[in-house]
Amino acid sequence: MIRTQISLEKEEMEVAHTTAETFGISLAELMRRALRKEFPPVGGKPWMKYCGSITSGKQVTADEVDELVYGRKD
Repeated sequence: MIRTQISLEKEEMEVAHTTAETFGISLAELMRRALRKEFPPVGGKPWMKYCGSITSGKQVTADEVDELVYGRKD
Protein backbone atom coordinates (compact mmCIF):
# COMPACT_ATOMS: atom_id res chain seq x y z
CA MET A 1 0.00 0.00 0.00
CA ILE A 2 1.01 3.59 -0.56
CA ARG A 3 0.41 5.99 2.28
CA THR A 4 -1.15 9.34 1.36
CA GLN A 5 -2.68 12.40 2.97
CA ILE A 6 -5.88 14.23 1.98
CA SER A 7 -7.63 17.36 3.19
CA LEU A 8 -11.34 17.30 4.02
CA GLU A 9 -13.80 19.87 5.27
CA LYS A 10 -14.79 19.44 8.92
CA GLU A 11 -18.28 18.20 7.97
CA GLU A 12 -16.84 15.68 5.49
CA MET A 13 -14.49 14.32 8.13
CA GLU A 14 -17.31 13.97 10.66
CA VAL A 15 -19.46 12.07 8.16
CA ALA A 16 -16.52 9.86 7.20
CA HIS A 17 -15.72 9.00 10.84
CA THR A 18 -19.37 8.29 11.64
CA THR A 19 -19.80 6.11 8.55
CA ALA A 20 -16.61 4.14 9.21
CA GLU A 21 -17.67 3.59 12.81
CA THR A 22 -21.13 2.44 11.70
CA PHE A 23 -19.60 -0.15 9.36
CA GLY A 24 -16.98 -1.14 11.93
CA ILE A 25 -14.10 -0.35 9.58
CA SER A 26 -11.17 2.02 9.61
CA LEU A 27 -11.31 5.42 7.95
CA ALA A 28 -8.69 4.22 5.46
CA GLU A 29 -10.83 1.20 4.51
CA LEU A 30 -13.87 3.45 4.08
CA MET A 31 -11.91 5.65 1.67
CA ARG A 32 -10.63 2.63 -0.29
CA ARG A 33 -14.16 1.23 -0.63
CA ALA A 34 -15.54 4.60 -1.71
CA LEU A 35 -12.85 4.96 -4.37
CA ARG A 36 -13.37 1.41 -5.67
CA LYS A 37 -17.13 1.99 -5.84
CA GLU A 38 -16.90 5.34 -7.63
CA PHE A 39 -13.94 4.43 -9.86
CA PRO A 40 -13.89 0.65 -10.50
CA PRO A 41 -10.68 -0.83 -11.92
CA VAL A 42 -10.44 -0.81 -15.71
CA GLY A 43 -11.79 -4.06 -17.09
CA GLY A 44 -13.82 -4.59 -13.92
CA LYS A 45 -17.56 -4.87 -13.66
CA PRO A 46 -18.78 -1.26 -13.69
CA TRP A 47 -22.38 -2.37 -13.15
CA MET A 48 -21.37 -3.73 -9.72
CA LYS A 49 -21.24 -0.19 -8.31
CA TYR A 50 -25.04 -0.22 -8.37
CA CYS A 51 -25.40 -3.45 -6.38
CA GLY A 52 -26.99 -2.79 -3.03
CA SER A 53 -27.95 0.77 -3.90
CA ILE A 54 -31.66 -0.03 -3.91
CA THR A 55 -33.33 -1.79 -1.03
CA SER A 56 -36.86 -2.62 -0.04
CA GLY A 57 -35.99 -2.38 3.63
CA LYS A 58 -37.01 -6.00 4.11
CA GLN A 59 -34.51 -8.66 5.06
CA VAL A 60 -35.18 -11.68 2.83
CA THR A 61 -34.20 -15.17 3.91
CA ALA A 62 -32.94 -17.87 1.55
CA ASP A 63 -36.28 -19.68 1.88
CA GLU A 64 -38.17 -16.59 0.78
CA VAL A 65 -35.85 -16.15 -2.20
CA ASP A 66 -36.41 -19.77 -3.23
CA GLU A 67 -40.16 -19.26 -2.99
CA LEU A 68 -39.98 -16.11 -5.10
CA VAL A 69 -37.77 -17.75 -7.72
CA TYR A 70 -39.16 -21.30 -7.83
CA GLY A 71 -42.72 -20.76 -6.64
CA ARG A 72 -44.58 -22.03 -3.63
CA LYS A 73 -42.95 -24.86 -1.68
CA ASP A 74 -45.30 -27.69 -0.75
